[in-house]
Amino acid sequence: MSAKGTSGRERESPLLSSAVFFDFGGTLDADGVPAGIRFHRAYRGAGGSLPYGIFAPLFRVSDRRLAQLPGIRTAGFRAGVFAQAALVHEIVPDSARVDRVALAAGFHEQAVAAVEQNRPVLERLASTLRLGVVSNAAGNLALCLAELGLSHVFSVVVDSTVVGFEKPDARIFTAALTALGVEADAAWMVGDDPEADIRAAAALGLKTCWIAPREREAPGGASPTLRICTLADLEGFGG
Repeated sequence: MSAKGTSGRERESPLLSSAVFFDFGGTLDADGVPAGIRFHRAYRGAGGSLPYGIFAPLFRVSDRRLAQLPGIRTAGFRAGVFAQAALVHEIVPDSARVDRVALAAGFHEQAVAAVEQNRPVLERLASTLRLGVVSNAAGNLALCLAELGLSHVFSVVVDSTVVGFEKPDARIFTAALTALGVEADAAWMVGDDPEADIRAAAALGLKTCWIAPREREAPGGASPTLRICTLADLEGFGG
């Protein structure tokens, strides 16, 4: 693989002979927009009135509760989204004015559309690279990937609830590296969270790729190897 520089001469691709790990939520299903922001948009579209600054900590509560729900480990992506929407609906103070079904459907439809767009990109990358997922999830990540038609592109799936530690804990990245049989300096981590994905992986020696909308400013101290705005941008480096 190679990519071309401005001179027209071929330069070595940063992704050459590398294993690439991806975060799931906010990365594969949203091109760098965190789940909390997307849930807030869906919540406002469903009748909610809270500003994001008030909504965000309530959403984080729903994240913690989701992993504790009975049966969540056997839930697919859609069921998980609707379960979290129900939790959000219970937590927000203006729930009487929020359409819970519209909240769940709004988030789900947007996420599925992003996955549909990103699947061909991942399939092309998987033809020459070994790919994996490293994600803080509720124990149902493998089922979510299967439902979304992504299982076949990943050689390794590391779910924080399954392995017992979550990003930014170094052990979750170590588990992924061990499962794929690669050293840290031969691997990349692609994610939307500067702390949990980028800084944590870089501390272990992985190269990092931060995915975020162009207008999003990088927090101080986060220095990814690459920055992209959409998953498709990776093909400029890996193809």
